[in-house]
Amino acid sequence: MKKVVVLTGAGISAESGISIFRDSNGLWENHRIEDVASPEGWKRNQNLVLDFYNQRRKQLLFCQPNKAHTALAELEQKFEVTIVTQNVDDLHERGGSSKVIHLHGELLKARSTVDESLVYGWKNDMTNQDKCEKGAQLRPHIVWFGEAVPLMELAIDKVRQADVFMVIGTSLVVYPAAGLINYTRYEIPKWLIDPNDIAIPRIPHLEFIREKATVGTQWLVNKLLTDA
Repeated sequence: MKKVVVLTGAGISAESGISIFRDSNGLWENHRIEDVASPEGWKRNQNLVLDFYNQRRKQLLFCQPNKAHTALAELEQKFEVTIVTQNVDDLHERGGSSKVIHLHGELLKARSTVDESLVYGWKNDMTNQDKCEKGAQLRPHIVWFGEAVPLMELAIDKVRQADVFMVIGTSLVVYPAAGLINYTRYEIPKWLIDPNDIAIPRIPHLEFIREKATVGTQWLVNKLLTDA
């Protein structure tokens, strides 16, 4: 069975009502990125960070997967599909995808501040009184700016094995995720789906579908399933 690897970004979840991570003014939901998505912001104002992610969590619970998410799940009928996402939502899983790598963490989880292996499912509000089993404060299970991306090596390994590579809803400017396309094999087909006028990297066999995620993904999935 051929292997498809899909790199997704904020554009695929935007059509489900999830806020784009970085707006044109450099803010995220009217907050400076440095205040809510960095270790320094956590140290300065823990309550602000916890409240910010509590609000994002509540928003997510009211959002539903869109046709792009469900179309990718349909690919599993004929392909081995791995989703590598920069998004922290669970819409790929709810859309039916069975193999999802969350490079930047997961909004509906929390982890210990003293032992990163202690990760918990978390859908309720998080407070500065919530502790792990070792008695340390819990924090959002999110990879913040300045932190390592622990699942990057796994993602690179999957990309190297891919027979088809797709990029949906990300302009390939946020690293290290943007560099994944450089690990694809020369000869495999590669597709970039984005409605914006973006700079297309000089990658062999890369085709650009200038459509929003729901439209472009459905078209490409239908093509791949028909050609398989």
